[in-house]
Amino acid sequence: MAMIAIPRLSAPRFGAGGLKGLVANRYVGVGAAGLTFAAALAGLVWLVGPLTGGAPHAKVPLSPTYRHAPVGWREALAPAAGALAITEDIVRLSERPLAPLAGITWNSGGGAKPVAGALPTAPLAGLYAPGPGGPLPIISSDGRTPFDGYKRPFLSNGRPKIALIIGGLGLNARATRAAIETLPPEITLSFAPYAEGLQGWIDEARAHGHEVLLETPMEPLDYPDNDPGPYTLMADGSPPEIVKKLEWVLSRATGYYGLTNYLGSRFLGSAGAYQAFASAAAGRGLGFIDDGSGARLTAGGLPRASAERVIDDQLSQAAIDQQLLALEGGAMQRGQALGAGFAYPVTLDKVARWAGSLSDRGFQLAPASALATRH
Repeated sequence: MAMIAIPRLSAPRFGAGGLKGLVANRYVGVGAAGLTFAAALAGLVWLVGPLTGGAPHAKVPLSPTYRHAPVGWREALAPAAGALAITEDIVRLSERPLAPLAGITWNSGGGAKPVAGALPTAPLAGLYAPGPGGPLPIISSDGRTPFDGYKRPFLSNGRPKIALIIGGLGLNARATRAAIETLPPEITLSFAPYAEGLQGWIDEARAHGHEVLLETPMEPLDYPDNDPGPYTLMADGSPPEIVKKLEWVLSRATGYYGLTNYLGSRFLGSAGAYQAFASAAAGRGLGFIDDGSGARLTAGGLPRASAERVIDDQLSQAAIDQQLLALEGGAMQRGQALGAGFAYPVTLDKVARWAGSLSDRGFQLAPASALATRH
């Protein structure tokens, strides 16, 4: 099976059609044609730097997608030697869970150095217990929950509140570091569970004041063509199966106050499947904040919120500006608004600039947890 070292890509809409049909999965994000790979080399090198020596990178199996590639796609990549590494070995990130509290050796910047406004180092006493694959979040004996313990403190100043979640972090070192270090601490960051060195990234995010969500792979409508990985929560899964997969996700790290969905249009459309998930998450004192896919869900008994828009669903500066302006309009009308986006370079740049002047326009930037309510 061939492997290719790539950054985390997704399926943004570049106008009508565009690359959407080629790039279907934000965790795999590999096109179906060899020439597409070659055309993307410059962008890949910019995003992750040279993939030689000890530079951080991720290896993703191509078998689900490159079977549709034209004959000779490997040869078409030959001029890019040194920028892309194609090998015959198999490395599946999801099948190599780390001991979350062990030393970080991959995609980590070393020890996280707290800055002003840093959140407490995880794990917090009483909020975790040993599990089969690592520590699992629990409600403490005095009733304190991980949601309360790990969220970013917030005090409203009476202005309309806007919260924003930037996701897909942990798989691309450069994008992850940029999000942690350049975005205001009030912006919530969400991390992919398949990222190695996950605890190190979460520690760094909290050291910079960001509260953290953990992404939970959920079955989409076009599964298995769009496959979020072996620990995907399935709509027809039994409650024990759903809980078992969820606990693997939860054991990847500590320091997150809640979960968010990765895909999940089919899973979140199943009342029974969602209830099994929500009951398990609530039993561990976590919240659930989705990207808008679960906007109609009310049951579950856990802190909940849904984003009203994905700001970079169309990946252009003008489109992102328009979505951010729409968030401001929603906050003016309803007193608060929640958006979601991904760690694309253009998104990070736009969000950093927008957030820097948000207060001057009469709004308050808030962590996503401040908009969550218990249904």
